[in-house]
Amino acid sequence: MSWYQDIGIIILAYLLGSISTGYLMGLLMRGIDIRQYGSGRTGGSNALRTLGPAGAALTAAGDVGKSAAAVALAQWLGFPPVVVALAALAAVLGHNYPFYLRFQGGAGVAPTIGALLMMNLWMGLGLVALAALLVATTRYSSAGALLLVNLTPFVMAALAAENVLPWSYLILGVTVAVLVTWSLRPNIVRLLSGTERKLGEGGQKIGAGS
Repeated sequence: MSWYQDIGIIILAYLLGSISTGYLMGLLMRGIDIRQYGSGRTGGSNALRTLGPAGAALTAAGDVGKSAAAVALAQWLGFPPVVVALAALAAVLGHNYPFYLRFQGGAGVAPTIGALLMMNLWMGLGLVALAALLVATTRYSSAGALLLVNLTPFVMAALAAENVLPWSYLILGVTVAVLVTWSLRPNIVRLLSGTERKLGEGGQKIGAGS
């Protein structure tokens, strides 16, 4: 593969990631900009608050699927692991910072899951199961998200040490741990203060009342 092909697949992955499922669902289902409600993000948790279970399920499926498609395409075309990892990261960045929405998107959790599932199915399923268990116990989706992304680099390193994964996949693992944690810093403050919204609580319009 030549360098321009590497750049091409990374750009394509960003464009796939920038397909904002939550934003589209908000327009189609309620005629709203989902970013004006709840957390102000376009991901599945905010879709649940503003669009209900059906909207959240469609949003999550789209957000997982777009990054999974980007990674699968890079793998199928035979790009080396480092380019696969960069394509996965580009898909997450596209989700978080879609150029046509003034770079205002989601936190990056669902597209990270999609990428992890394609990199190693059992790794992805295991991390999702642990995060889901925490969410089911606490009803804090942000707590599950933070657990998932911050466990990812450690799990990846352990698997890479056993030659199950390429070490270059840690490009994704380490970066999303920092990126998602940074994106969720308001949630971390609310978790620590006990004021974090629980899963399914309504998404009041931003700036509308208290």
